[in-house]
Amino acid sequence: MGMHATLKNHNQAPRKVRLVTDLVKGKSVSKALTILPFVKKKGALEVQKLIASAVANSGEEASSLMIENIIVGKGMTIKRWLPRARGRATPLRKEKSHITVTLKKK
Repeated sequence: MGMHATLKNHNQAPRKVRLVTDLVKGKSVSKALTILPFVKKKGALEVQKLIASAVANSGEEASSLMIENIIVGKGMTIKRWLPRARGRATPLRKEKSHITVTLKKK
């Protein structure tokens, strides 16, 4: 049960984080940690830290583990108002996401 890690309320929309997680889903941990530093997305660093945390939680070597599943779910949405012209305002939604990484042995 210690082969997973969760990040809650990451300050980025789930749609944008899924672009990063789809690159490493199903790959070995060592290969994923090699790919992620070269991805020019904000979520890549957080996913890299989360995978490293899951490896530390498992107590195993990174070379003997694979990424079984990465789930990106919708977190809470902060609602704000964006001032516009002529005294109007439009709603602004700041979405957050929950990321869960599950590992398995090769």
